[in-house]
Parts: sequence; C-alpha cells; structure tokens
Amino acid sequence: MSDHDLSRREFVSNTSRLAMGAMIVPPHVLGGRHGRPPSDTLNVAVVGAGGMGGENAQALGSENIVAVCDVDFGYVARKVEERTKDGEGNPREEGLRWKEQFEKAARYADFRVMLERQKDIDAVVVATPDHLHAVIAKAAMEAGKHVYVQKPLAYSVHEARLLRRVAAETGAVTQMGNQGHSSDDARLINEWVQAGVIGNVREVHVWTNRPIWAQGLLRPQSPPAVPIPAAERSWWPGSVAAAHATALGGDFPVPEGMDWELYLGPVAREVAYHPIYHPFHWRGWVDFGVGALGDMGAHLVDHPYWALGLGYPDTVEATSTPWGGPADDPQSYPLAMKVHYEFPRRGLRPPVVLHWYDGGLMPRRPDILPADVPLDRTGGVIFVGERGILMHETYGRNPRIFPEALMEEAGAVPPSHARVEGSHEMNWANACKGIGEATCPFDYAAPLTEVMLLGLVALRSGQGRKIHYDADRMEVTNVEEANRYLTREYRAGWEI
Repeated sequence: MSDHDLSRREFVSNTSRLAMGAMIVPPHVLGGRHGRPPSDTLNVAVVGAGGMGGENAQALGSENIVAVCDVDFGYVARKVEERTKDGEGNPREEGLRWKEQFEKAARYADFRVMLERQKDIDAVVVATPDHLHAVIAKAAMEAGKHVYVQKPLAYSVHEARLLRRVAAETGAVTQMGNQGHSSDDARLINEWVQAGVIGNVREVHVWTNRPIWAQGLLRPQSPPAVPIPAAERSWWPGSVAAAHATALGGDFPVPEGMDWELYLGPVAREVAYHPIYHPFHWRGWVDFGVGALGDMGAHLVDHPYWALGLGYPDTVEATSTPWGGPADDPQSYPLAMKVHYEFPRRGLRPPVVLHWYDGGLMPRRPDILPADVPLDRTGGVIFVGERGILMHETYGRNPRIFPEALMEEAGAVPPSHARVEGSHEMNWANACKGIGEATCPFDYAAPLTEVMLLGLVALRSGQGRKIHYDADRMEVTNVEEANRYLTREYRAGWEI
C-alpha cells in the first residue's frame, strides 16, 4: 500500500469517529457517509473466520478483506479450502476469491492487537462464538470501525443494550447477521400482516429443530483412577450422566497453533480445551453460547417481532428438560425448552402471546391447515389471526396464508417495504459507504436479542416461574434473583 493510500485510509477511519469530534470535511462534499465516496471499497477485517465469518467474507467478495483474526488458523485454513469447491468437486468462484483474499490478508490471533496496529481497517465482521461478540464489537466501534456481528448480537441483555448505546454514540454503521431479515419474503410477511389480511393477531407459535449439537450434558471429566465395574454402578439418571461425562473425558491437547486462552476471553471460569467445544459445538455450553433460542431466535422470532411491532414483553415463562448440571450452575443447556412471552397492547393492536418451542417440540397443527400441507419440522412460524393464519419457514421463507382464499387478497397488497438488492452483508457494506441504510442495525437487533435472551433468564429463574419484566428499568420486578442473569461474570481484564 502506498503512503498516499495509507494516509487516505487513516483519514476515512478518523472521520468516521463521530463521537471523537467534528469531521474535517462534511460527508456531502465527498459524496458518502463518513466521507467515503460510494464507488470506493471497504477495508474489512474478519474476526472468527472458520465458520460463518468465512460465509460473510465470501458475500463481501467485492470489498477488500485486509485482515483476518482467529485463534485457530489451522481450522480456518481447512474451511477456506473446503469452500473452494462445491459438493461435486467443481470450483466455486466465490470460494476461490475468498481463498485469494485470505492468503493476502494480515493475520492476528488477538483482535485488540489488530485494532491497535492496523489503522487501514474501515469495518469489522464479528463471527466468533457468542461469548465474544460484545467485547469485540464494542472495541471495534470505539476504534472508529463499522461492525457486522453474527446473531445473536450478544450473550446477555446487558451486553445487547451496551452495544446499542455504543453504536449510537460512535455513529458506527451496524448490522446483525440474521440474513433472512433482508429477504423479499420478510417484507411480504410484514406487508400482509400490517395490511390486515389475516386480521388482528393475538397468538404466534415459533419452533426450531435445534439443537443439532450436544446439550443436556455434564462437562467432560477425567475418568476415575479405578474404573467402577458395570455391575456395581448406579443406573439412576444422575449416575448415568456422570458416567457419560467421564466417557467423554480424556487427554485432548489444544490443537497446534490454537490460542485457547484467547478463545476463552471473558469466560470467568477455567475450562480445559475439549473438541466438544471447538469447533462449532460451543453453542450448547453455557460458557460460550446461548443455546437454540439464541441461535435460531434471530431467524424466526425476528419476523413476528418486526411485523407486529412487539417491543418488550411484560412477562416470560419457560420450562425445559433438565439442564446439563445443577440448575443453579448449569454447564450445558437443556435438550428442549418452551417459552411463553406475553406482549402488551401496542396502540390499537391487541396483546400478543408468543410461544417458542425447540429440541423437537412443535405446536399443535392448526385445524385450518390443508391435509397436504405439513408443518416443517426444521422450523417455522405461525401467526394466528382473526381471519386466518400466516405460516412461514425458517429465515422467513415461503410465507403462505390459510385459508388459501385469502392469498388473492394478499396478492393485492401494495409493496410498502423497500426491497434489498444483493446480500445482507452487502446491504451493510453499502450502508457503510452511504448507499441506503442497513436493514438490521443494532437499534433494532438489540431489542430483538433482548427478547430472545429473556427466555433464558426466565428458565434460569425456575421451571414454569413467570417473571415480570420492566424494560424501562431493565429489571425483573417479581423475582429478585433473576436480575443476576441479565448480565454475566467476566474474567478479570475482560469486563465491559
């Protein structure tokens, strides 16, 4: 990079820091948001590049991927190579382009070092496990970067609110990575519901087949020095769970080149490396993820939350199968859970009860549904209206209305939500350059995430124990101990 390019990039980065002072040159003079010409490309850093970060990087292929930050580049390199071919072994253009960018990009293990050293970064993609989202996104925004954060936005209610506030203070262009939010189908759902095609909605059912990873387990443990003969074992559930944990135990060295301490990051307790956590399977473990609700709520709850303008619930109640470990200090999330949210009246719109099901649980099949129309076992949403139902699949796909006679009325509803050109990621990249607005900024994503996470707060508070929530004060008003679950404990030096 030339000295001229470096100085120009530093200028762009500096002028994006709205909270740090007035711009030297007004944005309209140069044509784009934060002084960036719309024809320019972004310098993007990807933090967490092995999983969804790689998918996001591919979707941002027209931008400059200048830095990659990960704690396990051995895993990232394998995933990058996998993406160069399709399922039949044919070359994939977007995968080959990502590989070329990956090989040229600067590499870091620690995002803090990256933000300190590499000043040409304009925007950061955060695609790490959930427990790291907030600490990285906050640091990036405070360093003057725009941010794209994979769903769920944060690990806790406190973190979601914090990220929303920092985004507003810094002027960063933000996006949460729930890609269905940018789809045409998502806009159809909004238009049909808001036009009253199915009438007033008072009830919504949301379900997913997740988890598809290990949950309901104790943490892997070292086997006993003297094995217990099978005939002498206790076969009650607790003993079987302990035997399962020891069966998973063993000597698993940290993969060569991986920085496990950086992976742990803000996790307060010491957790030894095990392949049941990394890669991918971290979602089911309380230290790292927020379970099925955190994983898929952003793809499913999103659509009724948006179309109905739900806001915050008054009450939340949850039940589940057993936690992995004691309920007051669980190690992994339950295999299945149900959550019931009660949302208040919003202006002329009636109150809504939203029911969440995961782990294979599903709602009762609506009587109005034709016999040849199945409920998608992988996930979906049913809006129950006074005139009919609207049903769609995960990500808002394939919205349909029943009785089918109402589809003719739905077809006459005029578009009222602008359609998004290109991918969810490119929608964000364009917004960073002053071309349109991001579709799922933190101002929307944080309250949605909070609603999702309140289901886990309710479950931590006790099986079937209804909590009453005061959103203005961010406080559970009837179960004092529940408020501890609105935040988390941080390892020293990682507090935010």
